[in-house]
Amino acid sequence: MEVTVNVNGTDYTRDVEPRMLLVHFIREELGMRGTHWGCDTSNCGTCVVWVDEEPVKSCTMLAVMADGHRVKTVEGLEGPDGLDPIQQGFIECHGLQCGFCTPGMMMTGRWLVDKNPDISDEEIREGISGQICRCTGYKNIVEAIRWAAEHPKGSEVNA
Repeated sequence: MEVTVNVNGTDYTRDVEPRMLLVHFIREELGMRGTHWGCDTSNCGTCVVWVDEEPVKSCTMLAVMADGHRVKTVEGLEGPDGLDPIQQGFIECHGLQCGFCTPGMMMTGRWLVDKNPDISDEEIREGISGQICRCTGYKNIVEAIRWAAEHPKGSEVNA
């Protein structure tokens, strides 16, 4: 089937098998390796991307379902002025160890902060509860998301 998906602001048209998962479309068809694939069962959350501004586990969505929609991946976070605050927060607060879950955590964290700039640590923990980090106790991930909330886009630290 032919699909056209807008990924990070660019339209991509490809012929894909109807059963191809969105995560495989992003990684294999588009060569964007930032979105990780961890389980194929929606348990781990490493594959979170945004579809029309909403976080989606891309291992649970077919590429054909994304036809005509806007997808944002971790590669789309960085802007012309540099790193997104969520990316900088993960650096500043050491919010990663192996880095495998990090793209999905960043996408969810950015969405959480966009929806609620005054987000509490409890709300952050609830928001990332559908994602698994096998390396950390989540403390630094929560701190990284909190850092991003305290340093909004366009602030002096991120300019």
